[in-house]
Amino acid sequence: MKASKSWRSLLKKIHFSYEGVVFGSKMKQLPFMGVVCTVMLFIVYRTTNYQYQQTEMESKLHPFYTLKVNHLNLASHQISLLTLHGIILVKVGSSHNLLAMPVGIKQKENVNTIVQKFLSENFTVILFHYDGNVNGWWDLEWSKKAVHIVAHNQTKWWFAKRFLHPAIVSVYDYIFLWDEDLGVDNFHPGRYLGIVRSQGLEISQPALDPNSTGIHHRITIRNRMHKFHRRVYDVRGSVKCSDDSEGPPCAGFVEGMAPVFSRSAWDCAWHLIQNDLVHGWGMDMKLGYCAQGDRREKVGVVDSEYIVHQSIQTLGGASAKKGSSPQKYVKRHGIDVRMEIRRQSTSELQIFKERWERAIKEDKNWVDPFPASRRRRQRRSRSRRGNLKV
Repeated sequence: MKASKSWRSLLKKIHFSYEGVVFGSKMKQLPFMGVVCTVMLFIVYRTTNYQYQQTEMESKLHPFYTLKVNHLNLASHQISLLTLHGIILVKVGSSHNLLAMPVGIKQKENVNTIVQKFLSENFTVILFHYDGNVNGWWDLEWSKKAVHIVAHNQTKWWFAKRFLHPAIVSVYDYIFLWDEDLGVDNFHPGRYLGIVRSQGLEISQPALDPNSTGIHHRITIRNRMHKFHRRVYDVRGSVKCSDDSEGPPCAGFVEGMAPVFSRSAWDCAWHLIQNDLVHGWGMDMKLGYCAQGDRREKVGVVDSEYIVHQSIQTLGGASAKKGSSPQKYVKRHGIDVRMEIRRQSTSELQIFKERWERAIKEDKNWVDPFPASRRRRQRRSRSRRGNLKV
């Protein structure tokens, strides 16, 4: 009420001054009019500024209405939008599946081969440019059909966390989150998805040609005798895989180079990605928890549609085979980029494991759906308690 009265009083004074001007009191009213104008200008400025801030906030919370572009160039430290409805949905059309890849200009030829295969099957394509070079892609006929997002020296999982929010990609049945160094001469997206659907695979990957470089787990190697497989048998090495094995890396496992997620599986897997752990190490061992059921049945490797992993190191430095001499990196960059990335990845793996264990400990209602994992955790817990007693 006081505020209302003060405003009415001010308006009366303004009216009186106006009357005074009309009737000859002009000189006496000029200083007062100056004060009034200053106050009114200040109010207009504050109101306009507030409306601008509100508009900026709404554009971040509801970007579907404000972003309609196919090329977004953002410096890594400036990115604040976690959901970009407009960027992705504007490209959907009749497409029901998505291919997303981190790319660098030095892998342009291989990426071109991959993208053409997927576009022929009516996929939406998103390219994450970690080297900042987008102009080098415009000469490709399909380039303007793709979505281009740029952030220097960022990884696939970094991009996925920020631009593939489940609410945004919910329009797609399957999300292919692939590396750029994959050979696809023996891969067909349509036939691949036919097998995935028929077998009810929620998380999958194409098998790796045995001649691929950088094979880390036997389960990912192509079995020429099968169309697909869900587990592997192996008595060699420190990990023995048998019928009793129910989890990674013997069953329910895919690797991070070429995973394929159903809509429901991605809704879960996206939450596994940590904002600050950009290399994604450790996630592959936990993806089975996102399989929407028994990971031994819902996770698999497709053998009839297989790829070649070329193991080309690109992020953070020049493209090079993993077998290349580390001295070249030291000479060119002053540090061994590959070793630095491995060091950071190893550190992130440990952090990821610690967070997983801490989350389990804090959530008293969570029950591990896989008995063997539960038993291992119970044994570790008993062992720790025993050590404390000693």
